[in-house]
Amino acid sequence: MTATPHVADEMLAHAYVEDSPVDPIGALIREGRHRDALVTCARDHGEILGRLCIALLGSQADADEAVQETLLRAHRGMAGFRGEGSAKAWLCGIARHVCAHVLETRRRGRELLEVVPVDVEARDDFAERQRARAIREAMSKLKPSERDVLVLRYVADLSHREIGVACGVDEATARKRISRALSRLREILPSEEIE
Repeated sequence: MTATPHVADEMLAHAYVEDSPVDPIGALIREGRHRDALVTCARDHGEILGRLCIALLGSQADADEAVQETLLRAHRGMAGFRGEGSAKAWLCGIARHVCAHVLETRRRGRELLEVVPVDVEARDDFAERQRARAIREAMSKLKPSERDVLVLRYVADLSHREIGVACGVDEATARKRISRALSRLREILPSEEIE
């Protein structure tokens, strides 16, 4: 005995709903509730956007401005949101472009002079800052596409599929970019343990 098409369609629709949770931000955008969607974006993904922007820019002030610009651009672009990936991936893609723009226009030539502290705890903090600076400098030597995928993977904690959506490539290409970027980073910074 075969199921009628109507029952089979309902079962298929039910299975699809169970396998892929509804994205509340996407639902708000489709409903035309853009202001509510923006509030939800800021609440649910603001911290990740902040970490992503600071990793790409290296400055808390620049990162804060980049997050605000990301949310503004997301709000302006909600009418064109296609929902092809998660809202998180969409927002990280926007943030990536905002940070690239900031990096292109930022003035160079500022260097901070640090004095090595005497206190053991301060010395540990100093060593951690030096390590972070070395990693940031090594990251700056990577191609923008390499730097972006590493930050999206290890700072924004996006899946390979989400990175593909954020970068406009397929999942396999995202995986290859991450692998190549890690290899390149290991060449630039051989003294650091890079996973």
